[in-house]
Amino acid sequence: MFPFLNTLDRNIFNWVNQSLSNRMFDIVMPFITNQNNWFLPIILLILYLLIMGGKRGRIALTILIITLILTDYISAFILKPYFARIRPSHELGDYINILVSKGGKWSMPSNHASNIVALTVILSYFYKKIKMPLYTLAITISFSRVYVGVHYPGDVIIGGLFGYGTAWMLLTFWVILKMRELKRGKTWVWYEKDLPENIN
Repeated sequence: MFPFLNTLDRNIFNWVNQSLSNRMFDIVMPFITNQNNWFLPIILLILYLLIMGGKRGRIALTILIITLILTDYISAFILKPYFARIRPSHELGDYINILVSKGGKWSMPSNHASNIVALTVILSYFYKKIKMPLYTLAITISFSRVYVGVHYPGDVIIGGLFGYGTAWMLLTFWVILKMRELKRGKTWVWYEKDLPENIN
């Protein structure tokens, strides 16, 4: 990272992690950033898409699972070792507020940011009415990673961009596949409510 950007990144980190520190955030942000607290909502989301979501839900879930496998694996096992950026919780531990466990050694990109942004893009594509709540959630979770002291702002930005790009790559592939199947007269790519009357 360029020295200027590195300095800016650290300054913003210090502002979020220390200057914005308050009792309410000290309770809320560790709760939001804890993956264990999202287990039940994720299970409920999967069940909804499978049982109540119809064909749209099953297609969305399939693309979502593939996307999250890619973002999580590539972020953790390829990009983090490549960038080899040490987490602030390891590098600056004695001088910052660390509100959760320190996490692994490497910091960039943030897996949380990659995954939640990817999830947001996929679900927003299939369910446009919940787009704003999803992006609000993604921003909040990404912010929490900086606030609790385990990521620099640059980590969540790069993670978010990676998740965004990966999600749209998979969605683009889906659209191409859908158009090809429609030209071949296949209807499995249509959601129930979108099925044209002239296609059987």
